[in-house]
Amino acid sequence: MELRQLEHFVAVAEEQHFTRAAERLAVSQSGLSASVRALEQELRTPLFSRTTRTVRLTEAGRALLVEAERTLAGARAARDAVDAVRGLLRGTLTVGVEQCVAGVSPARLLAAFHREHPQMELRLRQEGTSSLLDGVAGGRLDLAFAATVSPAEWRGELVPLAREPMVLLCAAGHPFAGRTGVAWEELPGASFIDFHPDWGPRRAADEAFAAAGVRRTVGLEVNDVHSLLELVQEGLGIAVVPHHFSRKPEAARLVAVELAGPHRPVYESVVVLPGARSLSPGARSLMRLVREDPVREPDGVDAGRAWLRG
Repeated sequence: MELRQLEHFVAVAEEQHFTRAAERLAVSQSGLSASVRALEQELRTPLFSRTTRTVRLTEAGRALLVEAERTLAGARAARDAVDAVRGLLRGTLTVGVEQCVAGVSPARLLAAFHREHPQMELRLRQEGTSSLLDGVAGGRLDLAFAATVSPAEWRGELVPLAREPMVLLCAAGHPFAGRTGVAWEELPGASFIDFHPDWGPRRAADEAFAAAGVRRTVGLEVNDVHSLLELVQEGLGIAVVPHHFSRKPEAARLVAVELAGPHRPVYESVVVLPGARSLSPGARSLMRLVREDPVREPDGVDAGRAWLRG
């Protein structure tokens, strides 16, 4: 079993398509297919269920994928470690980020990293928090900037970035708009707009509603902040969002109202670092930039950065 075969197998598993995987790896489709077949022959079991339209992992393929990702991550870490000893940072740094995560500017950090290490290839994956945790655990991501991660959910290290309250956001003409606060018992029956369940703000809101014993129905689910703000502006529903969302230019005509009572939702952002393996040299360099980042938090955000001074 060769690393090259594992790379081919993982690419097909992720793309679920031999042609797209071959294009991604810049190899011929026939060569890629032969490599995967050779791996299946060595393991004496099919790794993919193939039809004319789909390519899906078999049970054996799913089991191999976990170990293949760990093996490839270990091989990359070994190469990077040798380069670091030689004073070089090469290879690839793959970073995951949740949309509009608080307490950090991924664009500014990656630009600073690129200026320091122009020979390293940068890859960015924007996903929901659950997918980001899976990516770091599986070695697909070197680290991730995520939101609302509980210690029980992640066995590795969580470095705090920011902590802020969540607020109820509504259009100026909504009955809640003229209020200083809204109680939980007033919310059942309201129309809500929110993100898909994997996104950090949705996870934080769902946890708060569950803690308050209030059931809600999310009628409109979106995958980006701007769509959410636009739908709220049109009066199609209200949203419970991190406070810094209300300070975006697109939210200028919206009203942020405090959620009153003992169950106030909190949005927290963290850096997710791998637990089972050491940080790659590139990830260590990026974390140094995170510690030095002079980003200013918006009002209501507790940076929680005492660790930076340690």
